[in-house]
Amino acid sequence: MNKIEKLIAELCPDGVEFTIIGALIENTSNIRWENSQDGQKFKYIDLTSVDRVTHTIGNTKAIDRDSAPNRAQKIILKGDIIFGTTRPMLRRYCLIPEKYTEQICSTGFCVLRPKSHLLHPHFLFHLIGTEDFYRHVEANQRGASYPAISDSAVKKFKIPIPPLEVQHEIVRILDTFSELEAELEAELEAELEARRKQYQYYRDQLLNFELGYGTGAGRIDNLISEHCREEIKYRKLETLGSVYSGLTGKQKSDFGVGNARFITYKNVYNNISIDLTVNDAVRISSDEKQNKLEVGDVLFTASSETLGEVGISSVVGDTPSEEIYLNSFCFGYRLNDKASLIPGFLKYIFRSNFVRQQIIRTASGVTRFNISKKKFLNRVRIPIPPVEIQHEIVDILDKFDALVNDLSIGLPAEINARRKQYEYYRDRLLTFKEAV
Repeated sequence: MNKIEKLIAELCPDGVEFTIIGALIENTSNIRWENSQDGQKFKYIDLTSVDRVTHTIGNTKAIDRDSAPNRAQKIILKGDIIFGTTRPMLRRYCLIPEKYTEQICSTGFCVLRPKSHLLHPHFLFHLIGTEDFYRHVEANQRGASYPAISDSAVKKFKIPIPPLEVQHEIVRILDTFSELEAELEAELEAELEARRKQYQYYRDQLLNFELGYGTGAGRIDNLISEHCREEIKYRKLETLGSVYSGLTGKQKSDFGVGNARFITYKNVYNNISIDLTVNDAVRISSDEKQNKLEVGDVLFTASSETLGEVGISSVVGDTPSEEIYLNSFCFGYRLNDKASLIPGFLKYIFRSNFVRQQIIRTASGVTRFNISKKKFLNRVRIPIPPVEIQHEIVDILDKFDALVNDLSIGLPAEINARRKQYEYYRDRLLTFKEAV
């Protein structure tokens, strides 16, 4: 019998009480900017400051009362857990360390401040990562295209409350496990990041035909020399195809259950090729005129909180087996002549740095950035190499992409295994019998 089992047998042999989070946390407050001193600076944590994998805080902005965005409102303290309630299934959550105490976070976070005599902050932090919690989140989020969950709904999640002595022992084990896992993962991530940069550099070299020949592409150089005696032409998107919108006129009640499927914002953002196996449902009546996806369509995120996340593309690489629609926070681009550009080439060219920078310049906004479809069509231009060259490029990049991103092989598989191992032990340690 290990120490935790002994403690449970001694302190809570008949199980533990389960209580909603809201009963176990302190009230929090917002900053009153009018009372802050002239020039007083704060670190501002927005949604993109929190890493979705490591659950640590990365880049923050220095703000004062004159430069603070509207969402910079919530005061945070050491030991708080903040959880992103906007697009919550992206799992942006973290534990606030000492360096960010009395700083500011976005209203896009729910701030959870445990009562110290009832709940260990690290214990709650580990619970926020469990699948039980995310099942609660998924059941209570609202909005299909840009989902969110209210703070009050987050706080209604019931968690086990073993005695603090048991919590401390579980935290000691999980924190130690997390530190060891983080050290190993940091080494793997550094190697993987180097490979990704190498891949991105190589991809951008292959896809920027303005570089001319001699880019180290070997057979591709020969093909270009053979097939493209004249310079490869770049064409504006408005000359090659047209854009179409996602679902229109839908209510919240139309999503979740229905007679048709649709592609979510998350599906577009996370996949260079659309995942057509998902089962996100929407109700479509027989008299509705909505745009349906076709093979070769390129889908884009139309709106985001940062410029770096706006206009992210994903390609419909296979013919859908049934009618599938697109959410309203994205838009689609369809070629007039699909024989001139293959889907595999499209998925890489629209994520290349050369084209991404053009797309970003068609967006505008302050707290939220939106793509101008008119600018998108008449300002973004892409190369049109012969189809044989496109196939050759796709063959090379598909192999390279698998080595860098495929979770079933290489470094990504090793990193994924480390995370799964932690998640397994976390869920085992945080599972309790509920007291009658």
